[in-house]
Amino acid sequence: MAISKENKTEIMQKYARHDGDTGSAEVQIAVLTADINGLNEHIRDHKKDFASQRGLMKKIGHRRNLLAYLRENDIQRYRELIKSLGLRR
Repeated sequence: MAISKENKTEIMQKYARHDGDTGSAEVQIAVLTADINGLNEHIRDHKKDFASQRGLMKKIGHRRNLLAYLRENDIQRYRELIKSLGLRR
């Protein structure tokens, strides 16, 4: 269910704005998206795993808030990120 450490590090390096960047909105959103995709596959197989469904909803809400923050503060970074992650629109 959870993404591996190597996969997470790879995502952080891809979306980092500078060396050692682990906390920017882009990195957090990309990591959450990978987590959400993994949980979606888990829930397809285990339809009655309500604890994982709750965790999925919390991650989706957190990502939504981060996307709203990024959209309000830097629309160009927001557009590039949703395009590279394949999110909406």
